[in-house]
Amino acid sequence: MLIGNNIANAISLGGVFALVRFRSAPGTSKDIVNVYFAMATGLACGLGFVKYALFFGVAIGVIYFILIRTGYAVKRTEEKQLRITIPENLNYQGTFDDLFEEYTTSSRLDKVKTTNLGTLYELTYTVHMKTEVNEKMFIDSIRCRNGNLNIVLGKLDANNPASEF
Repeated sequence: MLIGNNIANAISLGGVFALVRFRSAPGTSKDIVNVYFAMATGLACGLGFVKYALFFGVAIGVIYFILIRTGYAVKRTEEKQLRITIPENLNYQGTFDDLFEEYTTSSRLDKVKTTNLGTLYELTYTVHMKTEVNEKMFIDSIRCRNGNLNIVLGKLDANNPASEF
């Protein structure tokens, strides 16, 4: 609507959008959408359609405000990585299931690895913690079962080493 029949504006606009998309730092889809909305508003101002830009900016701001206030598309639980070291004589299948049921909404065993010349196992789980859960109590409960060996509960990394077999 803003470009009309001007082919030069259309080509330059395509170049600007491509440049911004591929030169910007990788982020979430929400970040990229924000950049595109800002570019569209700036384009409208630059072409002299200030009223359209003002209307567009206010409309998008109201939509964002409503989405944020209603909590639309907000993660309810955070995905975390849990690494538990256990002795070789402990059967890991089903050992922690009751604890996962109590403290998490879901859990998945991603990797089993032997360490310390085969005398220990390192279990790597992906867990979704329940809201308002006491993580210290969760870790203490696991420590009682694994003989007080190492336990690591942390944010799931984008380069998840658990997915590398």
